[in-house]
Amino acid sequence: MDTTHRQLAHRVKTRREEKGLSQEALARKIGIPRSALSQIETGERRVTTDELVRLSEALSTPPGVLLGTETEPEVCLARDAKPAAAELPTRINVPQKNIAKFKEVLLYVLGRVGSLPNVGETVIYKLLYFIDFDYYEKYEEQLIGATYIRNKFGPTPAEFGKVVERMERSGELERVRSAFYKYPQTKYLPRRAPDLTVLSAQEQTLIDDVLARFSGMTATQISEYSHGDVPWRGTAEGKPIPYEAVFYRTAPYSQRVYGEDD
Repeated sequence: MDTTHRQLAHRVKTRREEKGLSQEALARKIGIPRSALSQIETGERRVTTDELVRLSEALSTPPGVLLGTETEPEVCLARDAKPAAAELPTRINVPQKNIAKFKEVLLYVLGRVGSLPNVGETVIYKLLYFIDFDYYEKYEEQLIGATYIRNKFGPTPAEFGKVVERMERSGELERVRSAFYKYPQTKYLPRRAPDLTVLSAQEQTLIDDVLARFSGMTATQISEYSHGDVPWRGTAEGKPIPYEAVFYRTAPYSQRVYGEDD
């Protein structure tokens, strides 16, 4: 087994375990027998191009990261940050105020739409993206200010995994496994009410608007819709999506009416 093949096998197993998926659950997600996935993880079976794409979607990891041709940004939450290496381009340091806002917005979203059968992890990713980018376009200020990475299946908030892990440990939410139309799905249940004092009326109004527009979409529908947004379209695979790109949006994504002075 060559080095690339061995490293791919290791990354698939590691990412599966990080997401709390069993081999059976991941195998169902990508449409292969569990025994075939077991062989992939031990390096006994090579991954086809189609399987790599499906693994990328199921594990929320760009294909290049699974193959080792790209570096996945390291996310450091405030109290975990390592200042000596903060200048590294592959590290995302998340300030405490952003973490606090992220948590309360996530709990608010989960409280409003998290129980809907179609709202699993993928839909939540895209709801957070549109909340952040719509707010920035309308008010030129950050709401959560999360870092979104472009991957084949739409924008993914880089901080999500670590923030959720911290919230699980503190009992603020619970991760559960379910199914939507027989496909495995990861859902999150809030275990406390959000602290709405961290949200302005303006912020809450915009969040409600995003939820009204998109929370009825399936993971496939909202992912495909996100692919038409200029910020996603203009970003290279596996790279952070720049907020400034919202000012080049076109209908129906744009949230502002631009005049000659804008």
